[in-house]
Amino acid sequence: MLSSIWETEGLQTVGIVVLVLASIKLLHLLGLISFSEDSVEDELELSAVRHRPEGLEQLESQTRFSRKELQILYRGFKNECPSGVVNEDTFKDIYAQFFPQGDASTYAHFLFNAFDTDHNGNVSFEDFVMGLSILLRGTVQEKLNWAFNLYDINKDGYITKEEMLDIMKAIYDMMGKCTYPVLKEETPRQHVEVFFQKMDKNKDGVVTIDEFIDCCQNDENIMRSMHLFENVL
Repeated sequence: MLSSIWETEGLQTVGIVVLVLASIKLLHLLGLISFSEDSVEDELELSAVRHRPEGLEQLESQTRFSRKELQILYRGFKNECPSGVVNEDTFKDIYAQFFPQGDASTYAHFLFNAFDTDHNGNVSFEDFVMGLSILLRGTVQEKLNWAFNLYDINKDGYITKEEMLDIMKAIYDMMGKCTYPVLKEETPRQHVEVFFQKMDKNKDGVVTIDEFIDCCQNDENIMRSMHLFENVL
């Protein structure tokens, strides 16, 4: 399946799929596979860590997760991260377990920065849940806005060809050796050249959020990938 995606849909679509898939795997590594009933214990433990998350009621109103789902997410999060926050090194370690055959460190760095919305060097439970809510249950517009933020590495409101290439190379480093046939080293650049020209409608050398969303919404493969993991949790 992976080889057919590379060949028919290109790295740009794989980039969207991997964005969501990586978050799914993070759930798996946190042990969020089944539900349990220890809600009282979870409520009491919210105050036992260094970083206390916002009340479940507030998070429930801000996300598309139920109270029960938030309790499960928190349990897995605190088991993996007892301090209540995840730093970038921990994030990289988690993705190294997910992609042992490749080098996931660069992609994990970019993904960490996208989750770290206040740019303080840590991903809190709130950061994690807010991002996950968008990736798994957000509208297409919300998911594409989140993806744009990932590709906009320097957060200036535009995606340059170099930024897109950096993300694609990171995906290649993480997954390229798992594809069949094995991708050639120039493949990411070739895909970026084609897709960037398609996105950059006014040919000014940068892609705006409107250009990004418009192009993705008119790409059948990308739109299909937006709905692949909606019922994971």
